[in-house]
Amino acid sequence: MKHTRAWSLIGLLAIGLVGASYAQHTNADTERAVAALENQWFEAERTNSPDLIEPLLAQRYVSTGMSGQIEDRAQTLADARARKYTSADVEDLKVMVFGDTAIATGKYRGKGTDSGQSFAEYARWTDTWVKMPDGKWQCVASQYTSIQGQ
Repeated sequence: MKHTRAWSLIGLLAIGLVGASYAQHTNADTERAVAALENQWFEAERTNSPDLIEPLLAQRYVSTGMSGQIEDRAQTLADARARKYTSADVEDLKVMVFGDTAIATGKYRGKGTDSGQSFAEYARWTDTWVKMPDGKWQCVASQYTSIQGQ
């Protein structure tokens, strides 16, 4: 009986280790997938292609801007269409996965015009991504904080 319990315990430990390894592998795949979506967003800005952003945003997306204003998906897309970038770069991109939710953080530096007015921004951002029922990852919320003096 002792040997049976020992083998059962060893079997359970092996299953647990395989499960943990699978979860780490799955998280790494998800981290890469969400990072690719973030890079697609920045590429859309760099190339002034705001239509590439639209499929990334969930229907109920909400954004908190650098001055504290709240925007929905429609306003965010309208703002993206009004901007013309001369540069848009991402730094320090990190993605953390929590089941069907991923949090992406990083720094953004952008220059260009917004409705004809020049802008130069440096900000830290946080995006919340959710795996939707159709299996696609979409951003449901963004928050931006201006980095001063750099």
